[in-house]
Amino acid sequence: MADRPSGTVAAAASSGPGTISGNRGLMLEEPLIFEQGMAGRTAVDVPEVPKHQDRLGGLKRQNPIGLPGLSEPQVVRHYTRLSQKNYAIDMGVYPLGSCTMKHNPRLNEKAVRMPGLADLHPMQPVSTVQGALELIDTLAHWLKVLTGMPAVALSPAAGAHGELCGILAIRAAQVAKGDARKRILVPESAHGTNPATAAAAGYEVDPVPADARGRVDVAAFKAKLGPDVAGTMITNPNTCGLFENDIQELAAAIHSVGGYFYCDGANFNAIVGRVRPGDLGVDAMHINLHKTFSTPHGGGGPGAGPVVFSDALAPYAPVPYVVHGKGGFDLVEHDETGKAFGRLKGFHGQMGMFVRALAYMMSHGADGLRHVSGDAVLNANYLLAGLKDELTPAFEGTCMHEALFNDSFLDGTGVTTLDFAKAMIDEGYHPMTMYFPLVVHGALLMEPTETESRDALDRYIESVKGLAKRAKAGDKAYFEGCPYHTPRRRLDETLAARSPHLRWKPEEAKKAAE
Repeated sequence: MADRPSGTVAAAASSGPGTISGNRGLMLEEPLIFEQGMAGRTAVDVPEVPKHQDRLGGLKRQNPIGLPGLSEPQVVRHYTRLSQKNYAIDMGVYPLGSCTMKHNPRLNEKAVRMPGLADLHPMQPVSTVQGALELIDTLAHWLKVLTGMPAVALSPAAGAHGELCGILAIRAAQVAKGDARKRILVPESAHGTNPATAAAAGYEVDPVPADARGRVDVAAFKAKLGPDVAGTMITNPNTCGLFENDIQELAAAIHSVGGYFYCDGANFNAIVGRVRPGDLGVDAMHINLHKTFSTPHGGGGPGAGPVVFSDALAPYAPVPYVVHGKGGFDLVEHDETGKAFGRLKGFHGQMGMFVRALAYMMSHGADGLRHVSGDAVLNANYLLAGLKDELTPAFEGTCMHEALFNDSFLDGTGVTTLDFAKAMIDEGYHPMTMYFPLVVHGALLMEPTETESRDALDRYIESVKGLAKRAKAGDKAYFEGCPYHTPRRRLDETLAARSPHLRWKPEEAKKAAE
């Protein structure tokens, strides 16, 4: 947020030469929405509320709610202008590694808006939602087939929520055996949610180092095993963009001490249709529907992170779940066996995500999904091959669906990974994932996804290589000033992180971090 007087526009806040209006062509400048607000202005006519006796028990609001007064055109223009300042998967290559910014096919969006699916209510009688339950059951069937696992819980609302589901099932299984264990082994290259989930479930997190190949160090893993180890959380393919070649050996090792194998399925997109995690010894694995099956990636409401289970953990899966009853499909809300660890959500899950994911599966078929994973891996290796002469790959050999580089190619230039990422913005690309995984110094993690054409990848490679050459040529000052062509220049991210202003207060407008 730029420092400026309330209700005014400061041309200097934008990144180009000054103009009278503060605008730069179609890059339109405007005050914040709260600065535009005016008492008495409204986009709708609301009738006067008749006098009545409230039941608030003395808690009635004493002051205005604080929302800005705006006309309808102001609201529309404000959010349209904000959208023009955002980069999106519908605008160009989105190389964000680890997060898998997949294209969302419009066929899926058409299906999810069909009457009977878009207007469902979670408290409808089961007899009126038989089609929806059949859809959920069909999705569950294909998730089990694709993973080689006998059971699935669809209620988790996201990948991290799915992790919690899997770990709670592991804890429930051990409690049922009267075997309370304390430790979870987690690779140092794991997604940050893995150790956080284990800690949230009451476990001690014991980190496992990677070997020189960027994979779990098997010897170090086995050395940490003991009777107090509840299980392990391993991402496969891992966050270095590599397949864990020793995955079956690791699974056998954890099982040998009575522990369970939780697999972070965030990168299932790289192996779907080719490898079944159940065949690798996995006991529980969440599936990010947005990463593998093209549902929207955040920002649009609840997501979905189904969890598949082995026979050993299936009895402990949470309720509710769909079953085939005498009169059709039914929803089991209470577990009569007493083994289920409980409930994760008030209702079954996110129906909109289920529809999109199943539409994606059915439109591709088994051969199509296999083709998707193949193209994802092909594109990543094309990117790796095209950039390895100017950038420095973190590990030798081919990668899976994402290519990882370290910052060695910037040694002696004075340019940092952050500087390089800011320069990519000026080239018209969202930056790759920076500084992750933590096991790689100055990491640059890139994932092109399967839908990018060779032409699009060639243009991206040309831009990245050009920036690398410019950095090596000694143009440090250029990189330190990037980005130059955005609505706002480089922010003071340290100040913003340490002293964030999260609530609008007019008297604090001038104090906001720039």
